[in-house]
Amino acid sequence: MPNYIMLVKLTDQGIKTIKEAPGRVDAAIKTFEKVGGKNLAVYVVMGEYDYVAVGEAPSDEVATTFALALGSLGNVRTTTLRAYTKEEFAAMVKKLP
Repeated sequence: MPNYIMLVKLTDQGIKTIKEAPGRVDAAIKTFEKVGGKNLAVYVVMGEYDYVAVGEAPSDEVATTFALALGSLGNVRTTTLRAYTKEEFAAMVKKLP
């Protein structure tokens, strides 16, 4: 399955209800798994973003649908990156003219 890295920032609403955040993270993981994804890790981080999540999804459409669903709740904004393994990268480079 393709790999994805999700960079997550709390909204004003999300920070106002921060005490509920651990439960929201658990609910988000369950939702991601329900749509066919596999959570590999979730980190709370310092800096520009508040969370970084790493997972797998069967397609870009599934990953995008999940990100839209998560954002629609109003607690976070997301940036999703398609991540390639070093083996996938090597295969792409081999195809260069």
